[in-house]
Amino acid sequence: MIENQAVNALRILSADSVEKAKSGHPGLPLGAAPMAYELWANQMKHNPQNPNWINRDRFILSAGHGSALLYSLLHLFGYGNLSVDDLKAFRQLNSKTPGHPEYGHTIGVEATTGPLGAGLGMAVGLAIAETHMAAKFNKGNYNIFDHYTYALCGDGCLMEGISSEVLSLAGTLDLSKLIVLYDSNSITIEGSTDLAFTEDVSKRMEAFGFQVLTVSDGTSLEEIGKAIDSAKKDKRPSFIKITTTIGYGVPGKAGHQSVHGEPLGEKNIKLLRETLKWQSETPFEVPSEIYDHYKSLAKKGANLEKEWLTMFEEYKAEHSSLAKTLDAYYKNDFMGSINLDDYLSERGSDNATRIHSNKELNYIKDIQVNLIGGSADLAPSNKSEMNNESYYSKDTRVGRNIHFGVRELGMTAITNGIALYGGLKCYAATFCVFVDYMKPMLRLAALMKLPTISILTHDSIGVGEDGPTHEPIEQTAMLRATPNINVFRPADETETKVAWYSAVTSKETPTCILLSRQVLNNSLNTGKEALKGGYIIEKEHNSNIDIILMASGSELSLIVDAKKVLEKENISVRVVSMPCLDIFESQSSEYKESVLPRAVKNRLAVEAGVSMPWGKYVGIDGDFITMDEFGASAPYKELFDKYGFTVENVVSKVKAMLS
Repeated sequence: MIENQAVNALRILSADSVEKAKSGHPGLPLGAAPMAYELWANQMKHNPQNPNWINRDRFILSAGHGSALLYSLLHLFGYGNLSVDDLKAFRQLNSKTPGHPEYGHTIGVEATTGPLGAGLGMAVGLAIAETHMAAKFNKGNYNIFDHYTYALCGDGCLMEGISSEVLSLAGTLDLSKLIVLYDSNSITIEGSTDLAFTEDVSKRMEAFGFQVLTVSDGTSLEEIGKAIDSAKKDKRPSFIKITTTIGYGVPGKAGHQSVHGEPLGEKNIKLLRETLKWQSETPFEVPSEIYDHYKSLAKKGANLEKEWLTMFEEYKAEHSSLAKTLDAYYKNDFMGSINLDDYLSERGSDNATRIHSNKELNYIKDIQVNLIGGSADLAPSNKSEMNNESYYSKDTRVGRNIHFGVRELGMTAITNGIALYGGLKCYAATFCVFVDYMKPMLRLAALMKLPTISILTHDSIGVGEDGPTHEPIEQTAMLRATPNINVFRPADETETKVAWYSAVTSKETPTCILLSRQVLNNSLNTGKEALKGGYIIEKEHNSNIDIILMASGSELSLIVDAKKVLEKENISVRVVSMPCLDIFESQSSEYKESVLPRAVKNRLAVEAGVSMPWGKYVGIDGDFITMDEFGASAPYKELFDKYGFTVENVVSKVKAMLS
């Protein structure tokens, strides 16, 4: 039967890819090939000739270590001319087939996965985005957005805490077009899952609000197909537990932990071919009739898109205004209508930058009409709610505010999924200290070049009475150390506006906006130059610079006040605001030299966080006033005094440096 051969082609290509690389994970592809085939061949709506069709079904391989299976699927279905040579280059430098799937690197890969459970979170985000876009744009019989999101996960994905965070929310939201395929093979790297995982997963999923289906024979395409058909008919999200054998087809290794993450070896590769009755002994050789079969399957998807395009043309004629809005969602150049100088010219009274941020959010949301997001149960405190906008729910899919619940890790993964969907700009919000919970998914956003926005308030010991558990010390440095993330710590309203403008117009870089709880001075000489990440806000009073003072956020006002005292003693001071070190680093060497001239060795950095990021800017002869210990619980003004963030201490430090 051609379908059995087509399944075995996936197994053979996956095993050969791992064997040639002498590295990889053959176990999952051998066991999960039938479910992957049934899904892609008979259930999924997709067109290999147009991987970006907006109404395609999405597939996320949450168990990303099984990437050889995904690449074999993409190759056989004809995605992006992924060739046999590409499969032969599995896990090699500059290949299209890296060790784990990478979004934007391999055509047809919908998300970067590998950290277990992350794919489930992004799948939930994709499913949310589908319902939101459908509520916004579908009219009558014109179902512009009408598709499913599928995720293939394993035992490890479900052990990770992120799975509970995101699937709990998916059940709460009744995401009926989310279907999770659970490759239940009962094996982990260390052995049987019983060693550390004996819970009843099906009951957990039922408690989350999922329809739970069971396939006892993971090799039966018929059983798998019936389960997926049933999933599509239910109003709840669906979870299909499919019992498989890891390393299927390899006598002596099937069902054992050793087959999870190491090549089979030549002897076992030969035994696999014998067990599967695969006629060719030549690695990567697939009979032409199997390629023809996959080509015919791919044509079905092309025909489905053709039908959709005909319908879409009728939609554009009948609902031209909505069609133009949809086009604008995907072009995403809403902020081009803003005159930046006019936008920055308005300056209000002193306030916390979290308050300024809320003002900018609510200004921008009426321009950036595809903006959607929410908070991890902290919107009233981190001021992240869009006013006069409904909340997304199972009853109000068009809502632009999202209640994520107390789920920072899951929230960030879901936000990534919304960004991956396309057409939407999204943000997530929590306290800065809890970015520790967000970090793994922020890292994936940076890897995938997703321009998500993170609103991170209560950014220093200015948190005050909540104490050291809630006072971020090292978090800002941790974010700055992560490639491809712009970390803004604005000092006032103007710099907060700049941070938001930069974040919303970013195309490939996530932005974290760190905001104060306490009221800050709003009469500083800040301006549009903040877009360069670092700039001079107070020039020296004569041609010689005795010292450069630099700071970010709440400490900028402090060094401006210190300059006034120092200049009364005829000390020439340059004050530099550094709201975003990441963007400053991207400026030309000439510009950086103009702000921080090498000839000036006396430099002092002031920031209520660890000193680590500032060494590059102060140099060997420079110094810091920073936080290299945890904070304490007290009113914030007392804490700033205690840890030396005072004009007196800055002046004293400068005098000592110049003496």
